[in-house]
Amino acid sequence: MLVLLLLACLGTLPYTMGTDPSGEARYNAGSLDLARVGPWWTGAGRGFWLGSDTLGRSELIRCLAGGGVSLVVGLAAAAISMLIGTIYGGIAGFAGGRLDGLMMRVVDVLYGLPYVLLVVLLAVATDSVVGELVSRQRERAKWVDSQAIAAIQADGRSATLPQARAELARNRAWSAQLDAAALKALPPRNISASTRSLIDLSTLLVAISGVSWLTMARVIRGQVMTIKSREFVLAARAIGLPPARVFVRHVLPNLWGTIFVYAALTVPQAMLQEAFLSFLGIGVKPPMPSWGSLAAEGLAEINPVDSSWWLIVFPCLLLGVTLLCLNLVGEALRRSLDPKGRAS
Repeated sequence: MLVLLLLACLGTLPYTMGTDPSGEARYNAGSLDLARVGPWWTGAGRGFWLGSDTLGRSELIRCLAGGGVSLVVGLAAAAISMLIGTIYGGIAGFAGGRLDGLMMRVVDVLYGLPYVLLVVLLAVATDSVVGELVSRQRERAKWVDSQAIAAIQADGRSATLPQARAELARNRAWSAQLDAAALKALPPRNISASTRSLIDLSTLLVAISGVSWLTMARVIRGQVMTIKSREFVLAARAIGLPPARVFVRHVLPNLWGTIFVYAALTVPQAMLQEAFLSFLGIGVKPPMPSWGSLAAEGLAEINPVDSSWWLIVFPCLLLGVTLLCLNLVGEALRRSLDPKGRAS
């Protein structure tokens, strides 16, 4: 089931993220005449396998594209958290002593911070930075200040920044003229929808992976502390191997099982966090779909009068089945790599 979902969502990304003959992104293409049409197997007709949404877009294409986005975010977040957690926990456990204590206290502090608040602050900060880059208001304000100072100095008077701003405040006509010239010299930047979606996905990825590595770091630290006390590591140290080579050649190979197990369990956790944040409107933003944002859109269509049930059932069903399959795979890996689990 997991292989089928991966092939269906990731394998169709070039199609679902591509453009239709009209030039519109295929996951966003639709017609208002075909809005809220049910699946064809319910007798609604019109050829929509999973129905259409409020804008007449195919729910099947949006579910496939949203699944690809959710899976890519989950896999990428798991890879980043695995890398950071392995390096951080490995250094802490192998070094020991005060360095270990300091690094673990940092992890404890990060554990105590509210996760949702951090993500919201990161999203707001990113929106502010992107908005400033697009509008260029600060650049125009600096340009106006420099032009005002230059004009005052051209009249033979000395001018500082406060004096120039006071002169602009008194002479409204001159200020409006400089503002118009600044807007012409520094027009707002154009940012495409794909670039903005990429920025939103990068922000979401940083937010999820910035917290997911904490558990990995603790687990890897414990495993390293156990492995470094074994005889083969002590023998490698006794013959004079440098610490870096001891870690890479003798400690790290014995961590791969633990790394793979927790990486497999981190993927569904990252996907669930992405769905939760997108459901709240913080993560993936429309028109880019994800299973979480599709569920949020479908929730508004559930009412006792005319309920478009397929808009929330299919994204939630696909998300639930994928999370269940990933958790089962992770649990199976844990049992197969645990000697006590194999014995039992």
